[in-house]
Amino acid sequence: PRVSRSSKNEARRIFVRTFGCQMNRYDSERLVEILGGEHFVVVEDYRRADLIFINTCTVRDKAEQKAFSSLGRLKTLKRNRPELVVALGGCVAQQYGEELLVRWPHLDLVVGTHSISKVPAMLARYEVTGDRQAWVDFSYDFGDEPDGRVQPWKPEVSAYVTIMRGCDNFCTYCIVPMVRGSERSRPSREVIREVESLIECGVREVTLLGQNVNSYGQGASGEVNFAGLLQGVAQVEGLLRIRFTTSHPKDLSPTLMRCFADLPQLCPHIHLPVQSGSDYILHRMNRGYTRDHYLRLVKELRGMREDVAVSSDMIVGFPGETEEDFELSLRLLEEVRFDGLFSFKYSDRPQTGARLLNGKVEEEVKLERLQRLQALQERITLEKNEAQVGQTTLVLVEGPSQIGGSQLSGRTPQNRVVNFKGSPHLVGEEIPILITVA
Repeated sequence: PRVSRSSKNEARRIFVRTFGCQMNRYDSERLVEILGGEHFVVVEDYRRADLIFINTCTVRDKAEQKAFSSLGRLKTLKRNRPELVVALGGCVAQQYGEELLVRWPHLDLVVGTHSISKVPAMLARYEVTGDRQAWVDFSYDFGDEPDGRVQPWKPEVSAYVTIMRGCDNFCTYCIVPMVRGSERSRPSREVIREVESLIECGVREVTLLGQNVNSYGQGASGEVNFAGLLQGVAQVEGLLRIRFTTSHPKDLSPTLMRCFADLPQLCPHIHLPVQSGSDYILHRMNRGYTRDHYLRLVKELRGMREDVAVSSDMIVGFPGETEEDFELSLRLLEEVRFDGLFSFKYSDRPQTGARLLNGKVEEEVKLERLQRLQALQERITLEKNEAQVGQTTLVLVEGPSQIGGSQLSGRTPQNRVVNFKGSPHLVGEEIPILITVA
């Protein structure tokens, strides 16, 4: 055996590093919860761990390279401590599979995007045989208890809840359908039961997660749609706030938009990725909507609830993007005035359609456009934040502020972060805060 322990009940230590989106954060939390039943405890220092788990993202090349750099730095530690178990999970694991075991001799376990629940079995086999393993089969069993009940290892004020897995949209730049599989909705009863168990553990706010939550329930016989799921979750006693991400514009229905007006628990904030302001580029991306369609959706959302905040994603330098196409994206920012924006340079991803498109944009042009886009959005965000000065808003207190100084931090319903002085006993409470500076 590669690993020996004096007792099966002896506590072991796990260190988890997570790259990428909220979906990966949720998977990491579920892993820690599952391994808690195997007598693992979380440590903050990876050098003290018995198991190091790197949860990866491959949506952009930069995220993938960060994950590989993190893995490479463990080579010496593994050589000095051969009993250490090194595992790589997430989208990079799913994409490369067993190839990673050849490329990285100090890597022991490769855990695909559907295989978090398999980790205990993989560890048990490794401890007996020393076999290095890759488990990357797609499985649409979410790995829950039959009723969806969970017991978080570290309950916090806010929590993520996965409601679906995979994606069927096949945007030409996106690798997600290849590494997350086809779209499957989780049974609504399991989602609601998980929310109930989180509330029992002290959670006040949940964020419902999916690659495209707007299409929840499609193709699932007898299941509610996403608006129906929101209505069901809103009935959970003790739940203060509901958020969700990510929404695809082509599936944003009037019924769903109406939820912002009808459900008091639903926070007035939507993340609605636009990706480009040019119809030509949107068509090349296979996004399924036009610039005018997107603008009409934003207008309808703000008509449902005037204080709704809209954030978005945008890619610059997509193949074929001209200066005129990019200017259309800048004008879209000015017209919509997003509350926040995640923006990126385009990079080719394996197995995607866009990697074969002509008209690749030079790297220095992409960088210059990204800088202009971000400068414009920074100005807009500051102006929108400055408009809050002198206003009193409800803030859900999440915990100590990252800026220190014994300050607390929380979020407004519109998802703006607020730092303020206050007593730790306020954590978990929704309190009125006067905004004094932006």
